[in-house]
Amino acid sequence: MHVVLQRVHDAVASARGVTDHPVLEHLARVGLVAYGVLHVLIGWLAFRIAWSPQQRAPDADQTGALQTVGSSPGGRVLLWVIGLGLLGLALWQAGEVLRWWTGLLRPGHRLRVAVVCAKCGAKAVVYAVLGVTGVLFAAGLDYRAAERFRELTDEVLRIPGGGAFVGAAGVGVAAVGLYVLVRGVTGGFMKDVDLHAAPDRWEPLIERLGAVGYVAKGIAFAVAGMLLVYAAVTADVSTATGLDGALNAIGAVRTGRWLLTAVAVGFAAFGVYALARARYPDRDPST
Repeated sequence: MHVVLQRVHDAVASARGVTDHPVLEHLARVGLVAYGVLHVLIGWLAFRIAWSPQQRAPDADQTGALQTVGSSPGGRVLLWVIGLGLLGLALWQAGEVLRWWTGLLRPGHRLRVAVVCAKCGAKAVVYAVLGVTGVLFAAGLDYRAAERFRELTDEVLRIPGGGAFVGAAGVGVAAVGLYVLVRGVTGGFMKDVDLHAAPDRWEPLIERLGAVGYVAKGIAFAVAGMLLVYAAVTADVSTATGLDGALNAIGAVRTGRWLLTAVAVGFAAFGVYALARARYPDRDPST
């Protein structure tokens, strides 16, 4: 057993060496910049929904942001940069799981280490999905996440027990939204920034931008989750279109224009925060 564990440890150490390579770190920084730019664009698309509802615009989500990039001059090249950068960021983030995994073998530390590994793994998956989507867009794929999300929800509702599954997924998405919102309120997101490297004068601004951004994202994801629960209860999937559906739902309520404008500003603020994180990244979630 000891020999097997040692071999696993050596293999993980070798993989960890790859994720620590300076080239991958630079690529991950590109991915963080791309991640920030996408959020700024989502904020812009949400602003257009609020103030120009008659104009047909790309969906206010990650694929809509990628479509906006692709339609700009040199967009195809930018999409390749964004996609590869986000894939590099996913590998770089996955390195945290490799850093922490041995803690699962130590009694008394397993729960905390499992939570950290789950968070790092979830981030890596999100970055990887965005990266693959960016690469597919760069290769010429025409894909709308909101439309596909609605179709998938409808397909799941048609199978036995599908309503319960969609409802549970909605509760999970809403829970993630609440977690993101709480992280914005408490300032926990600052753990992702290397505060020792960042100038002291910029720290308050970075914290304010991150707080506004995380709260806005948390609200949007909580609404998206509630719309999924609504679809499960009523079998009406018209608004179950993920982030785009959530932002449109926010804009549809009374004073929705102003609420959606605030959320749009929040997404843009998160994008700027992500740019600061790209300049001063901290991989270690324990600090």
